[in-house]
This record gives sequence, C-alpha cells and structure tokens, in this order.
Amino acid sequence: MSDIDEKQMILYAQMANLVSLILQWPDINLKEIAENFSKLACNAHTVCDGELRPLGTGLYPVISIINHSCLPNAVLVFEGRTAVVRAIQHIPIGSEVMISYIETAGNTMTRQKALIEQYFFNCACPRCVKMGQSDDVIESAILEGYRCKGEGCNGFMLRDSDDKGFICQKCGLLRDKEEVRQIANEIKTLSNKVENLAASDRQKAVHTYKEIEDLQMNLFHSHSINLMRTREAILKILMELCEWQEALAYCRLTVPAYEKYSGSLLRVHGLSQLQFSKACSITVTGVYGGVHPLLGLQYYTCGKLEWFLGETYDAVRSLTKAADILRITHGTNTQFMKELLFKLEEARAEACYKEAS
Repeated sequence: MSDIDEKQMILYAQMANLVSLILQWPDINLKEIAENFSKLACNAHTVCDGELRPLGTGLYPVISIINHSCLPNAVLVFEGRTAVVRAIQHIPIGSEVMISYIETAGNTMTRQKALIEQYFFNCACPRCVKMGQSDDVIESAILEGYRCKGEGCNGFMLRDSDDKGFICQKCGLLRDKEEVRQIANEIKTLSNKVENLAASDRQKAVHTYKEIEDLQMNLFHSHSINLMRTREAILKILMELCEWQEALAYCRLTVPAYEKYSGSLLRVHGLSQLQFSKACSITVTGVYGGVHPLLGLQYYTCGKLEWFLGETYDAVRSLTKAADILRITHGTNTQFMKELLFKLEEARAEACYKEAS
C-alpha cells in the first residue's frame, strides 16, 4: 500500500467505507478491505467480447501470475467467462510466456508511467531497456512526436540543440517551437470541448473531431497514435450515425497505422545527426510485434462495411486478412470467429457469382 498515490488511497478508503455501510459488520477491518481493493486492481483483468469490447472485470489467479512485456509473445482473450492465453509467435521450450497489461502503442515513457500508476513496477522488457537509444527515440518521435513540414518529406523531428524548435532528421528543416505550442494548445482546447459533445450532439462532435484531425495532420507524424485515436473516435460516431460510406473511408485511414504498428514502423534513411548514423537503414520493430487482434478487428470492420456497401471483392480481401490474424489470436471455436468465417464464405460465394454473371 506504501506505493499507492494519495488519490488512489482515498478511492480505496471510500470503497472500504461503502462496503462497511452495506455489510454493517461490527468488527469489520477497513484497512484490510482497502488493501484487498488494491490487490484486485493490480491482478484483475477486463473481460472483453470477441471484438474487445469490455463486458466486466474478472479475477483469474493463474492468469495473474503471467508477467508483462511491451513486446509480448502471447495475447489474453476471453471465450465467454473463460480466459484463454494464445501464442502470437513461436515460443521456444523453456521460454517465458508474456502478455501485455497495457496498450503498447505508446512511447517508453508513456508505457512506464501507465505501468507504475496501475501495477507499481518498472518494465525491463526488450523494448523498455532501449529507452534513450536511437531505436527508442525514433519510435517515440513517430508515435507521439511532430511531423516535418517539408514538401513530400516523411521525416521525424527532434528538439534542436539550441531549443529554438524541432529539426527534421531527414531533410534538416527547422520547425519553430512557438508554432508547435500554438497548434498543441488549439488541439487541447477542442479536445476539452468535444468531450461534452460526444453524448449530446454527435454531429457537432464529428465536426469538432475533424477540426482536431486537421490540426493533428499539420502537427503530428502521419503514423501518430494521437491522430489514429482521433480517427477512431470519428469512425465510432459515424457508425452510430449510420454514415456507412464515410465510416468506411475513416476505417481505411486507420488500417495503415495499425499495419505499421504491427509490422515494421519505418526504415530510416539519411539521419543528419552523428549519434543516429548507426540507425541508418535499420528497421524498427512494430510496436504490436507482428500479430495483434486490434489489426485483425480493424480489417474485420473494413470488411463488414465494404460488403454492406456492395464492394464485395474488397470485402473478401479485408475479411481474409482479418481471419488470418484472428484465428491466431482468437482460435476458431468462438461464436465471434464462427460468424467471421461464415461472413467470409458468403462474401467469397457472392464474389464468385459476380464473376460468373
């Protein structure tokens, strides 16, 4: 309990008091109840359906002893109330099975902060031990850093030594820090505004999210996690509004980012600073490590929209990609996977019929 910050301590104390009021036991130990809530928070897992939508919280003693890695070799999914751990790559005999406790599409500092706040440990996985090294700096600059304004340049930017702004590591262009600060403040203002709109006026929320998207496209790298999350928010609201064509367009915008996170993040060429000379022509491992259910689910959403809109051949391609990934992460026996494979067979049959007509 000594590692828990003050806000969490207050929350656990309030929950313990609530339990005491409900149970009305004379000898109840409030400190023990608070400690149990703390243990639950560290060891419980969010139970999700096949599309990773949260359904509740479960405590699984065996699953709780599996350690974390930001480059996991296994994934935790649920079949109803049953927790299932599946390998997403070859795990040699004697090697430890590792899952991820957090969203791994973030820079090392972001991930470490999340792990310390919720699980009270510093990660020492192969990704995290590279903190401050060239690969880690490049990955962070792309995931959460700024884009170069040079025409046709896809380089990433790092703060310059004189603290005047940020320098593109590909073309050397300087971006003024006051300009960056102004755009970032505009994004923050609109982000605070859109939180209240999402439930009350979805049309206005979409409009505001698109304003944020425009600003982020000007500020962040094209594979920025912030830009992708904004587009996912727009996609979700468009689906709720039944704006299927535009929803498909946004779904297709998110897929390349997921593909980059799951495969090679970038190939670095021509870095201008000496300390990055050894990073030339290297491939940075995808932050999702190759196979990830989120990529499969994004293909699945695309495939469903394409099929609904009559784009049968595209639907077959997307649903095939979804099935190739999700049969690894989800298996083939769940109701969700059976429905996916059935949709794929129907789409293939429809494509064959169209070819024959």
